[in-house]
Amino acid sequence: MAVYGMLAKFRTEMHVRGHAVSDPTRIEADYLIETTFDPRVAAEAMAGEQSSGTFVPVPGETPELKARSAARIEALDIQDIEIPQPSLPGSVNPKGVTDPIRRQARVTLSWPMDNIGPSLPNLVATVAGNLFELRQFSGLRLDDIRLPATFAEAYPGPKFGVAGTRRLAGVGDLPLIGTIIKPSVGFGPDETAALTRTLCDAGIDFIKDDELQSDGPHCPFDERARAVMRVINDHADRTGKKVMYAFNLTGEIDQMRRRHDLVRDLGGTCIMASLNSVGLVGMIELRRISDLPIHAHRNGWGYLSRAPMLGWSYVAWQKLWRLAGADHMHVNGLQSKFAETDESVITSARACLTPMFHDKPCIAMPVFSSGQSAKQAPGTYAGLGSADLIVTAGGGIMAHPDGPAAGVTGLREAWEATMASVPLDEYARERPALAKALEAYAA
Repeated sequence: MAVYGMLAKFRTEMHVRGHAVSDPTRIEADYLIETTFDPRVAAEAMAGEQSSGTFVPVPGETPELKARSAARIEALDIQDIEIPQPSLPGSVNPKGVTDPIRRQARVTLSWPMDNIGPSLPNLVATVAGNLFELRQFSGLRLDDIRLPATFAEAYPGPKFGVAGTRRLAGVGDLPLIGTIIKPSVGFGPDETAALTRTLCDAGIDFIKDDELQSDGPHCPFDERARAVMRVINDHADRTGKKVMYAFNLTGEIDQMRRRHDLVRDLGGTCIMASLNSVGLVGMIELRRISDLPIHAHRNGWGYLSRAPMLGWSYVAWQKLWRLAGADHMHVNGLQSKFAETDESVITSARACLTPMFHDKPCIAMPVFSSGQSAKQAPGTYAGLGSADLIVTAGGGIMAHPDGPAAGVTGLREAWEATMASVPLDEYARERPALAKALEAYAA
């Protein structure tokens, strides 16, 4: 079989690929590249850098070794456009070329599983390592990855997912109606518990700490967890409904283990971790010890994705965290406060609900957040095509003109209308909480 010095396969049009890898003994990754080099030569540099090669031939890199261990170029689709300026600094042109043509191309590389085995940390080094720094490229983005079933055997994936989350939250068919404790920081344990009581009495399904609320002296984790769980347990004793609260236990591994055990022992039903803070190994370890659903927050995602020709697509990135054990994955929200298109948000959310393997779906529940309110319900449902989601409206609940309780009611009514295919303004005629929400968040 040809190796990185030759094209294993060349396609003038890239075929749409599924989530299953085409060869069960190999890892595949799709990239969008930008270069002034011949795209085939640039792709060969990627393949060599990320497997057996380096910038010069080395002793021992025999044809037999290349055949066994080198990355292959599985597909190359050169785009029929010229790019006038480099998207990123630091790239170079081919030697002797004074007026280069800068083009984009879509490339699929593959690696033999024997290079790394089923290891998520080493997978990242392989598919998203030094290739981002190669001078041949003025743009390089990882669009997707496909993994052999041996990864599904090595990593358990979400322990609870959609079904387990619905069971613990006591929510059947509707989305989980949720919010974030706001202000994000500043409340102590007692104030946090008091707001939790208001939200529980309003019938909310899900509450989460803001990612900025951790274990500071003003609101220590242990005191916050005890105060909040007293409220939640009391409410459950009175009503039979236990509200799911995602406590932010982000920290070092021993800290997360101890905080998890406290939440579990207090009767809590969810924990939260910031993915970019705890890292892949931290998430894998948290999944190993957790008896509770893991709410995975993606804060910091923008630095991995916001440049169109650098970093990751969410479609590729979220697969790592689902395999590592995330039960809920943040995807932003429609018409949000962040710099992401609605199309991108929906694509991300659909990806979370798309099975990764034939016998092991590894489904995670998408979490819509950031600037969400009653008005986004119809578009969210139409785009996702499913009610398997959590909506966390912070200001969209807390800033309701009639207070947080009315905010919960208005958001729930918006989703009731949406699921019943009733226009929101029509449903709001006899529902003042929804009517005021639509008015307040119309802009």
